Amino acid sequence: MDPHLLRTYVTVARLASFSEAARELGYTQSAVSQQIAALEQDLGVPLLTRRPVAPTTAGERLLEHAEPLLLRLEAARADVARMAAAPEHGLTLAVTPTALGPRTVAALPTAGVTLRVLARDEVPAAVATGTADLGLVDGLAAPSDPLRLPDVAPLTTHGVSEEPVCVLLPASHPLAGRAGLRLGDLVDARWLDAPGSGLPLDQLRAANGGGGFRPALRYDGTDLRTLTALAVAGHGLALLPRTVATGVPGGAAVLLVAPRVVHRTELVHGGSPRGAAAAMADRLLERG
Repeated sequence: MDPHLLRTYVTVARLASFSEAARELGYTQSAVSQQIAALEQDLGVPLLTRRPVAPTTAGERLLEHAEPLLLRLEAARADVARMAAAPEHGLTLAVTPTALGPRTVAALPTAGVTLRVLARDEVPAAVATGTADLGLVDGLAAPSDPLRLPDVAPLTTHGVSEEPVCVLLPASHPLAGRAGLRLGDLVDARWLDAPGSGLPLDQLRAANGGGGFRPALRYDGTDLRTLTALAVAGHGLALLPRTVATGVPGGAAVLLVAPRVVHRTELVHGGSPRGAAAAMADRLLERG
């Protein structure tokens, strides 16, 4: 299967338009149509309906395979290029909002840094494809257990830190005075669904071994101040690292005591870091 044809197909399916895909890819509309026809001929099945432009059932299945395949190809290109390239003086670091803690900030070089705040699943992809030199990703885990990251490429991970997690709620909330809370007692509570900034609800469900944790409001941003403001205003509970949840004006951070989970942060890189990336990795992984 020709990856160029596959990339064209993904673009047409995403934009639902041959002409828009042609503009984005820099081809003529006729060339895009010919590439889609060639891919359909290769696979022996129609992939798109034309009016409207939409994936067929077979096309939907191909999309499930296509994006991971294309990402793997980009990661392989970046990995080989990284081996041949001279070390750069600058550093591009991809992080999740709650992975950018005091230890990370202290380890940053004093100049030449580009910081990219991304969603959790996007950080490994950024490192794999070479758009970031290092990544910091976080999530819920049992103490000392590694995080489960998307399998986008051969990447190396190192545990950087672990800390307790707290439930952030309004100071006036009936549970605000508790010494600790059990996750199982909060299954039916109103929660904030903020996968880009807070700890995702699917991780809470997995930690509790079941369903529940219905969202009262969804926040698709990455700004922690917005998330904590929503929580203390009573729009829903949020589970956050203790360093983030503690000291929020108008809020109460109550320690999660069961199940026994921690907020874990991991460093992600491809190959052997060099230059500024290697220096920062060394600072982050210093023990003591």
